[in-house]
Amino acid sequence: MKEKTETFNQGKRYFFYILMFAILGWFIFMQIFGANERSSDTPAASVIYSGTVTWQKPDGTTQKISVPGTYKVPVGDTMVLTIQLPDDLTDTCFAIRSSLQDVNFYVGDSLRTSYSTRKTRLVGKNSASRYIFCPVYASDAGKELRIELTTYTSNYTGVVNPVYCGDKADIWIYIFSRYGLETYIAFFILFAGIVTILFSLALGLVYHTQFDMEYLGWCMVMGAVWMLGESKLRQFLVPNASALGSLCFVMILLCPLPILFFADSLQKGLHHRFYVCLGSIAMVNFAVCTILTAVGIADYIETMPVSLGILAITVATIFVHLFQYIRTEKNRADRLLLIGLLAAILCIAVEATSVYFVTLMSGLFVGTGMLVLLFLNIVRAIKNVQDMELKRQQSEIRKNQEQNEKMSLQMIQTISTTIEAKDVYTRGHSYRVAQYASLIAEELGWTPEEILNLRRATHLHDIGKIGIPDPFLNKPAQLTDDEYNLIKKHTVIGAEILKDITLIPHAAEIARSHHERYDGKGYPDGLAGAEIPIHARIVAVADCYDAMNSRRIYRNALPPEIIYEEFRKNRGSQFDPEITDIFLRLLDEKRLSQWNPSQEEPDTYSLPDMQLTVSKFISDIMATIKSQEDAKSYDFLTGLPMRNLGERLTAEFMQTHDGCLIFLDMDNLKKINDIYGHKAGDRALKCLGKLLQKRADQGISCRLGGDEFLMFLPDTDPDSLSLQMDNLFQKFHTITTDDPELRFATLSAGLCLCSTDDSFEDCYSKADKALYYVKQNGKNQFFFYQQIDRSTLAASGSGKDLELVAESLQKSGIYVGALNLNYRDFARQYEYMSQLVTRSQCRCYLAMITIEALVDTIPDIESIEQALEYMEQAIRQNIRRVDICTRYSSLQYLIILFEPDETHIPDIIERVFTQYYRQYDSHDFQPSYEYLEISPQEL
Repeated sequence: MKEKTETFNQGKRYFFYILMFAILGWFIFMQIFGANERSSDTPAASVIYSGTVTWQKPDGTTQKISVPGTYKVPVGDTMVLTIQLPDDLTDTCFAIRSSLQDVNFYVGDSLRTSYSTRKTRLVGKNSASRYIFCPVYASDAGKELRIELTTYTSNYTGVVNPVYCGDKADIWIYIFSRYGLETYIAFFILFAGIVTILFSLALGLVYHTQFDMEYLGWCMVMGAVWMLGESKLRQFLVPNASALGSLCFVMILLCPLPILFFADSLQKGLHHRFYVCLGSIAMVNFAVCTILTAVGIADYIETMPVSLGILAITVATIFVHLFQYIRTEKNRADRLLLIGLLAAILCIAVEATSVYFVTLMSGLFVGTGMLVLLFLNIVRAIKNVQDMELKRQQSEIRKNQEQNEKMSLQMIQTISTTIEAKDVYTRGHSYRVAQYASLIAEELGWTPEEILNLRRATHLHDIGKIGIPDPFLNKPAQLTDDEYNLIKKHTVIGAEILKDITLIPHAAEIARSHHERYDGKGYPDGLAGAEIPIHARIVAVADCYDAMNSRRIYRNALPPEIIYEEFRKNRGSQFDPEITDIFLRLLDEKRLSQWNPSQEEPDTYSLPDMQLTVSKFISDIMATIKSQEDAKSYDFLTGLPMRNLGERLTAEFMQTHDGCLIFLDMDNLKKINDIYGHKAGDRALKCLGKLLQKRADQGISCRLGGDEFLMFLPDTDPDSLSLQMDNLFQKFHTITTDDPELRFATLSAGLCLCSTDDSFEDCYSKADKALYYVKQNGKNQFFFYQQIDRSTLAASGSGKDLELVAESLQKSGIYVGALNLNYRDFARQYEYMSQLVTRSQCRCYLAMITIEALVDTIPDIESIEQALEYMEQAIRQNIRRVDICTRYSSLQYLIILFEPDETHIPDIIERVFTQYYRQYDSHDFQPSYEYLEISPQEL
């Protein structure tokens, strides 16, 4: 179906062209062989004067001459021609063409028409050629018509052009019919030249190159101007025909320039210097001729032989050069151009020569040659554009292939960079390891291609870490066995990711085996010796060096001497002996670029420009993602970082600052939650969080979970720390005192002074031990780990410890009743009392006191808490030590009365109410009570 459609379309195309050419052929046939419809109206003989023309010589003699013709007249003398007008004069006008001549028409003794540009022309000594018309009337019949011709150049002195007579319109019609075709051709060439220049410039913008058609267009423009300047109709074309006539000669003077430019561009500068010399000669000739014309010494027409000689030399030289060039190039399109140039050169030569021999030539040959050259050059330009497009497409294909390869490599390396960007401590690690590995391979005598492949593969050696959770990669403390086993899986994960990547050789084996040991104790496969791929053995050395030479979250960079000793000790056990010897030699010769982590930020490594740009781009993306992840790692209640983020930030801060690590605990949070609800507990945590946030500019604070917090205060001493902690405890105490629901909350803190040499894990453990010591000694205080008596810690379980515990219990248990029990502890006491009732047959009672509001609106929380506070004091002061009490709800208390006289229970409750009314004088609340006996059946 598709082939049939294409065949049909081709048929339509052929049919249309045949039709158009047939119409064109018919039109041309009619113009050649058809009747001349113009000749019947204005025959040539009717406007050309065929009578007698007499030349009146200066010596008084006369001579009948034939017109047109050329006669010997001295330069500057006036040639006088006379015509006797007939008695039956019917003509209305006589005309003659001036060839650089001043013209005067006399009828009788009266000057009828005069033509001279002496007062209007800017330069030159001759008037421009044009048609001069002299009107005649019936009254002039029988009179003598005298024509005076004067020229100041030898080229046209004595020249007599045809004399026309008749109606002026008929004369112009005849002139148009005779010479109009050349003018039309000139305008067409001018238009074609301008279009050629614009088209060439447009192609240059599209293809970013210069097309030689541009100079051909200028040649056409100059040829068209020449033709228009030579046109017999030029006095109709422009107001100042003299300027157009001068421009005709200027084009002849300057035409070598675009021809030279065109040939030089065509030959790609092969004879550039020679053409520059020819062009300079043409410019000098133009300047000299212009000066001579301006000062009136010689017109352009008189200096034309030199200009034509320069033009002839230029054309001949270019033709020879082009012939040699095209013969070596063997390009068919260029051969066509040679034919066109030959035709144009011949036409120009004929036109230029005709100036001296045939006065009526008007650029027809130049136009024909230009049209032939334009057509052939268009064919050549199309062929060149086709070749350029083919080369461009081939270049684009190659460029796309190279770009795709580079993009693939860059994308793979970007993945590795992305993984490293998750942690500032490993950023640039793969690049540095690749550089170190390349140095080792160079020492081993590898080829540049092998070194390049090794460098590319090394960039991806840790790509498997993309499958390891961040908390394990960035953990500041020592990894557990399970966590370490999980991290070791990054080698297998990396090998699986890279197993199908064929663009980078050995990438998968490096990712899998770069943690193998030479003695076979490495992972994941336990390979030994030569079983480990050579690429992986090289990367293992480079990887370990960068790891020891770089700062990590859990330690600072190791000193160079320790790194050197580590490689020396592990030669032959962890590392390949030969590779180790090479690496130690590189260290001795200081050929490794030393990266000083204390002087350079992790994001300022000397990466290549492209990789640095990509690394920065990825780092910015990861920083944004990290900030979003960190935002999720903040506790919305306290506004502090949560455990993972807080511990990491604290560990990083501890590596650059001495200070104190503080383990902080809020006491009795559970009791507040049980009595007043979790909203009260949340309020206590929020208050503490605000206090710690105010110290965020001094250090790091985070919430570890529940009621535990962690702080690090940098660059401080024990005395300053004690003042800060006292201030913190005092402010928190003030807050809890003002809020009745938070009165049970207190703080306990363990402090550990640390330096940048101490590990986070060790300081964390010491601060925790100091907090435990505080908890053992009554809470609501802080203590430095460095102040703990070591002998006291060593004597664990001694009587002194028991006394401390007893004292602490005694202080925390001084209650009237058991009012400070939470509900869960109260429930356990209730169960105990029930068991006691069953075993001892004693009688116990459970009483509930409820406070009810008497007003219509709900009282505010402050009034409720104040009423409950007074009720609590009344209960504490009026029940016995053996009785147990707890707060049951926001408006109720529960009391266990141990073996009371039942008849006295109302009296006990009445004393409680009396005490309550005595302390709380408001009548917004009314207390009530009820009680029941705890019976064995309830167990």
